[in-house]
Amino acid sequence: MAEAIFHPPRRKRRVYESYNSPFPISSTGEGIHGRDFQICQAEIINNNVIVKNPEDIEHLYSMGFFGKGILSRSRPEYNISDPMLVAKWQDVGLNMPIISSKKYQRHVEWAKSLMREQGLDDFTVDAAILNYTQPVNLREVEQNSEAEETIKMETAEDESKHAVTSSETNGDKVAGLEGDPFFDPLAENDSNESDVTGSKALAERHLATLCPVSVHHSYKPEDCINQDYNNEFVLVQEEEEEEESNLCLKKELVKKERLVCRRNPFRILEYLQLSLEEAFFLVYALGCLSIYYNEAPLSILKLWEVFSEAQPKFKATYMAYHYFRSKGWVPKVGLKYGTDLLLYRKGPPFYHASYSVIVELVNSDFEGSPHRPFSWKSLSGLNRTTANVSKELMFCYLIQPPDMTAKEMLSPECLKRIKVQVCKSCSDLFSEVTDCLKVSSSLDRM
Repeated sequence: MAEAIFHPPRRKRRVYESYNSPFPISSTGEGIHGRDFQICQAEIINNNVIVKNPEDIEHLYSMGFFGKGILSRSRPEYNISDPMLVAKWQDVGLNMPIISSKKYQRHVEWAKSLMREQGLDDFTVDAAILNYTQPVNLREVEQNSEAEETIKMETAEDESKHAVTSSETNGDKVAGLEGDPFFDPLAENDSNESDVTGSKALAERHLATLCPVSVHHSYKPEDCINQDYNNEFVLVQEEEEEEESNLCLKKELVKKERLVCRRNPFRILEYLQLSLEEAFFLVYALGCLSIYYNEAPLSILKLWEVFSEAQPKFKATYMAYHYFRSKGWVPKVGLKYGTDLLLYRKGPPFYHASYSVIVELVNSDFEGSPHRPFSWKSLSGLNRTTANVSKELMFCYLIQPPDMTAKEMLSPECLKRIKVQVCKSCSDLFSEVTDCLKVSSSLDRM
């Protein structure tokens, strides 16, 4: 029988990050090294798990490299500012994004196309965009930032007053849901007001609700209050021509660059996207993430059901993900190389992926319905592709006990009865490492 040879991971030559101790969190309810316990929040949007809070994004990624920035290669560090322009204008001393006029015009075109999708004509869109993107005095920006806290306080007071009024109202109808502009958006366009509202005002209303525009288009009107004003206003480097006379009394046109403050009509926000396996591990195994759908938190059993419907192979891939995470590896999605998982030591910034993993759920006789049926030809091609990218092919078999029923698989507690057998590469197909999948979930701590 051939013996499996495990080669050391291949370290990257240039590393620009410092390594932080990863999860898991200690059983005492405190964070690692005495840090406070932090529960992050995520949302399900189009079968994707998205984290929006910048603090939660930094916490999850730095403590185990969970997720991926949707606008970045890996670490969520996208910034609208051009680094070269920031270095060029560093003496300005303004804490605002600096972009080129070409990039700003691209944002304008994106905003126009999005407004046209709302059914507005070109003349109305152009007029609204022109009015919205006029140069802004920096003093107005400072006043907006100072007034931000006042707006928050007034909004909170209005909500509390409305709650008191609703509680005092009697009757079969729910108070505030009919005829109140605070709850009923259609009440604002009632009778006479709809006649007065012109196309330009309608366009400005569309523009106000579309900015900031996220890449997932999941913007809520109240988010405008929570956004930093630096995300709304940008400094645009523009060129202007001026006449200069030299010693020969010849006038020449000279292009000079200047910074102009303008509103950003299309704001792109960086989010952290978690794979379904990563999201469930953070909820079930670590208990440091709450996932919401339509503003309602989902239980562990509901997440197991929803993720299994969204991804048919979720149960098997999560079992393998949980196993390798508990062994100290950092698993990532292996779709790019035709496999289920990629295994990194420490994390992608420090090492190249060592293994490409194929996951299969089988019974004790190694029989089952393979999600990825192989022929010798396709298996040889996959092995060669894996070798060309300096990785090794690994097969991870999840073995179900003979007496396990389909009802048990409806709960993540079935993981405690699953055994794992790892076979490394085609040449070592019969070499095996068998282990039991030991699970310590957040349910055990409840």
